[in-house]
Amino acid sequence: MESVLWVEKYRPKKLDEMVNQEAVIERLKYFIKNRNIPHMLFAGPAGCGKTTAALCVVRELFGDDWKSWYLELNASDERGINTIRGKVKDFARTKSLSGLYKIIILDEADALTSDAQQALRRMMEKYASTCRFILICNYSSKIIEPIQSRCVVFRFRSLEPEDVSKFLSRISESEGLEVEDGVFEAIYDISGGDLRKAVTILQACASEGRVSVKRVYEISAAAEPGKVRKMLESALSGDFASAREVLHDILYRDGVAGQDIVREIMNQLRKLELPDDKRIELIREIGECEFRISQGSDPRIQLEALLAAFSV
Repeated sequence: MESVLWVEKYRPKKLDEMVNQEAVIERLKYFIKNRNIPHMLFAGPAGCGKTTAALCVVRELFGDDWKSWYLELNASDERGINTIRGKVKDFARTKSLSGLYKIIILDEADALTSDAQQALRRMMEKYASTCRFILICNYSSKIIEPIQSRCVVFRFRSLEPEDVSKFLSRISESEGLEVEDGVFEAIYDISGGDLRKAVTILQACASEGRVSVKRVYEISAAAEPGKVRKMLESALSGDFASAREVLHDILYRDGVAGQDIVREIMNQLRKLELPDDKRIELIREIGECEFRISQGSDPRIQLEALLAAFSV
């Protein structure tokens, strides 16, 4: 049996198949209907459909022959000025036999160097009659103003839990999976609304045919919310020894990384009933803990110090 990544297998082929982003899809359909799209900048968090939307635009414009009339580059791999002057220029300066323009998709365009962006700006002007650019980035602020002013900016928003659950449910039915209650909610919490990551987690958990919440946390090496909440409640009640025991269980038995534990602590803090001054103090301690771990400090020592702050 052919092994296929579900991320690609279930990637939407048309704009109508995309999850959420209704406002963006409506505007894109208008441009496609008129067979004349401008340069575009897609900005938003990871896994919310930016690259998929760009590919859907190309498919719907050019039909079955779409692969011949577009070029896709990942700017984080080829981020220098030579790429812009070489591959991009060679592709952009020739006309399409389809009667339309060609399309160049620059994924992760915010990774382009300043010199490369300046060269790109000139090409967007020079080859506007033969080529259109779709720039994709997480942070539009890293794209220089001259490029932004030449593009129609589309801002993609993070996906809601029901959007991710609906898409994962569709995949589960297609693959014949038996899914335990709460699985999709757990995958959403781990993925943070990144649909690409959510689909990958589901595929990784599907090897046994049945997907459980416990299996989701095991596969993704994420901290179980129930354990983290129990740890925090013990610390807040003054039982530091019990809280530390749960921490060691998460760190060493479950093998969860220190920064992942910190993130789940932050998630659980939002759900705990605490006075505002105490909550503010703990948020400050959590931020300090995450910073120190990111700088190479021992996660166990930093997390134990954080629990001590909760216990005061």
